[in-house]
Amino acid sequence: MTKTEDKIAIEHKAQLVEYFEQGSKPREKWGIGTEHEKFLYRKKNYKRLVYGSDSGINTIFIQMQLNGWQPLKEAGKTIGLQKNGASITLEPGGQFELSGGNFRTVHETFRETRKHFEELNTICNEYGFFSLPMGVDPLTRLEDVPWMPKERYRFMRKHMPTRGELGLEMMTNTASIQVNLDYFNEADMIKKMRVAQALQPVSTAIFANSPFSNGKPNGFLSYRAHIWDHTDPDRCGFLPFIFDEGFGFERWVDYLLDVPMYFIYREENYLPANKITFREFLTGKHSQKPTMKDWNIHVSTVFPDVRLKQFIEMRGADAGCASYIASLSALWVGLLYDNQSLEEAYELISGWDVKTMQELRSEVPKKGLNAEAGPIHAGAISKEMYRMAAEGLTRRAKLLGIENEGRFLEPVREITETGVTQAEKLLQQYQGNFRENLPGLVYNWQREQMENCPKE
Repeated sequence: MTKTEDKIAIEHKAQLVEYFEQGSKPREKWGIGTEHEKFLYRKKNYKRLVYGSDSGINTIFIQMQLNGWQPLKEAGKTIGLQKNGASITLEPGGQFELSGGNFRTVHETFRETRKHFEELNTICNEYGFFSLPMGVDPLTRLEDVPWMPKERYRFMRKHMPTRGELGLEMMTNTASIQVNLDYFNEADMIKKMRVAQALQPVSTAIFANSPFSNGKPNGFLSYRAHIWDHTDPDRCGFLPFIFDEGFGFERWVDYLLDVPMYFIYREENYLPANKITFREFLTGKHSQKPTMKDWNIHVSTVFPDVRLKQFIEMRGADAGCASYIASLSALWVGLLYDNQSLEEAYELISGWDVKTMQELRSEVPKKGLNAEAGPIHAGAISKEMYRMAAEGLTRRAKLLGIENEGRFLEPVREITETGVTQAEKLLQQYQGNFRENLPGLVYNWQREQMENCPKE
């Protein structure tokens, strides 16, 4: 939204429905966006980087500005960067996130992602740091995580413990990959949201990469997914109403209207929302009057498996290196941007009931591709997802006249064929060659990921 549009007063619910209708795009304008996080450490002691020390996260910001990145400031402090339609932001515990540009192909997404990791790695090597793209910080206890100087996190830090036992762990010790895709109209959005929600647990299983926390194995393959299940039921998790007959833009608005607000932003200040829902905000239960900017912010403060903004966000994967970020993108592009694959995926899930899908989702954090519920077996479905995506990407290449993006599916192919995830490989190495030396394992793993990442 433009700054002028942000200031528009909200006078009726139809404006909020129209907000999502305006996200509809013709196929030729569909893009691919990714967001991905990683943890930052000092090599000498494996401690997470703090923000403002002589040699910390702000040092990285300063160095990146020498490469053309422009600062984003809050209260005089640089809290992010922007360049060529991309931005870098800090999650509450200093997780370093790139929100990438909007690209036509996975090839471009991969090039951007690889360049980002190379730029960050060059700076980290100079200052004795390293970055680690895993779903959960394997080494740092919650009480030892440094918090970032962003005012909105002060409100969230206070709110989270009132809604779930692992909310603060989610904020500071988790990292993910997110893929953002477009929709043509409401009917297309509904179909894509249903496919994405139904298959999100299997995607989580494929990309499971968080078997360690607090310096030891945690009993999970995707501990990140488990943490999110114990964060905030008002705004996180599986959304069964997506499968209701009346689901659409208006039903999504109704969901958002009943979610409590974190804060209200005015003149660069964060004001308490006093736990009111956005629906109550609209009925005058706060001294401030709601604007479309308030709505735009509120839309981004819910965190379900699949989120509708003016595009669709797939949010179910643990963080990983550039190859896995591109592979996740290729998987969802192949499934959702090819008509035949989308129809086939929709047909696949059409016989699944909501309760069974939720049961599968609850099994995935521990069992990964071995999770099953009723007729749904994560491993078997993952192979179908790979096949449909690969075929969809082949047809897409012919339709658009581009190089086939299917080669980016290689990590998915290997995992679905062998049934062995990144998490399970790491656990094997932990018990094997590294003899339970977890710091040595994760440092070696991230270095190998950089070295073995394919080039364009």
